[in-house]
Amino acid sequence: MPLTFDDLLARARSLPRGGRRAILGIAGSPGAGKTTLAECLVRELNGAGDPWVAHVPMDGFHLADAELDRLGRRDRKGAPDTFDAAGYAALLRRLREEVPGGTAAGGAGSADCEEPADGGEAVGDIVYAPGFERVLEQPIAGAVPVPPSARLIVTEGNYLLLGGGAWARVRSGLDEVWFCELPEPERIRRLVARHERFGKSHEDAVAWVLGSDQRNADLVAATRDRADLVVPEGAMPVTRS
Repeated sequence: MPLTFDDLLARARSLPRGGRRAILGIAGSPGAGKTTLAECLVRELNGAGDPWVAHVPMDGFHLADAELDRLGRRDRKGAPDTFDAAGYAALLRRLREEVPGGTAAGGAGSADCEEPADGGEAVGDIVYAPGFERVLEQPIAGAVPVPPSARLIVTEGNYLLLGGGAWARVRSGLDEVWFCELPEPERIRRLVARHERFGKSHEDAVAWVLGSDQRNADLVAATRDRADLVVPEGAMPVTRS
């Protein structure tokens, strides 16, 4: 039977076990639908109840343009070395180790866990992750709050399956990694449309997609076989882009 979006929901729902947080990674080339899939999973799993699933994108770890200028890498923005991979790996480790109630996994209660004034149950700290503003194309610190109630973290980005340097620590911090696979003509069409939506002319969008973005896409495609699950187009939620 072909894989369906309902199958993906069931698989994601089963990941948290034994009172510990689980972290699901979604990888794929630029424009393959990673963010759309992550957002739909989080929305459907949370439903109308208290949120127990949180979305933490990798894009918040883009280096700022000023730093890319200093490094001479502005024209390759989006390549693996234009992210703070070590910082991303450290955040994943923190999300893994901190559990509701402010207790580190396998450790004693945290001193940062404050007793509410009303005498209710102690509540752990919110973990703040950086976000990414697509209009500005810049990371924004502290933009993504992860509540202590989150039992499943869904994170997505191009390079979750890379094996070199700090990216290897990223992969080891994830319970599973799924790879979004989209036919190349459709992936390119969506990516061009995205760049246009955020301010590029059609000509500039095409040039960027077939240049810098394509080099990144080729690198990501080579990691496909390391994924725990390949998500085909038919299992992806429908998009309007």
